[in-house]
Amino acid sequence: MGEIVLVRHGQTEWSANGRHTSYTDLDLTEAGVGQARAAGERLRGRTFVAVLSSPRKRALRTAELAGLDVTETTEDLAEWNYGDYEGIRTREIRETRPGWSLWTDGCPGGESPEQVAERVDRVLGYARPMLADGDVAFVAHGHLLRVCGARWVGLPPADGRHLTLDTATLSALGFEHEVDPVIDRWNAPC
Repeated sequence: MGEIVLVRHGQTEWSANGRHTSYTDLDLTEAGVGQARAAGERLRGRTFVAVLSSPRKRALRTAELAGLDVTETTEDLAEWNYGDYEGIRTREIRETRPGWSLWTDGCPGGESPEQVAERVDRVLGYARPMLADGDVAFVAHGHLLRVCGARWVGLPPADGRHLTLDTATLSALGFEHEVDPVIDRWNAPC
């Protein structure tokens, strides 16, 4: 059985300063370009039966610079929709909404944890049969990929809060004894 390799996109201006970025279509910073190329070095020689990507520019550019040929883009890998909190930092949100947590409260005008989990479950279910033929890569975003890790091992989406994920890192979801879903690697720097 293959693995699902999770590739978080390289740094953007907003990821560098902690601003929630979902539908705002930012490109990579110069540092993000270097990170994406480094991810490609780490993936060199590895083949994928499919490379699924978020349709956002930062994910597609990361895939391109990493030398990954995207076979399909899907909104199911788009970042958590932050709605009214787009472009705002957590500390700023908590000034008007003390105790707010993305993981339990979701975002007004955006998505709830359950809505994100529904998309993640769908894309994981789509990719899982492909693993019989080899590895699959997902190129996507921090919060979305953290939910992927949680859902892969049967945890609720809110448990993604325990899986920190830096820009342009690699993680892998696999199986123990070809049956039990496990997190093989997490947040590995490039």
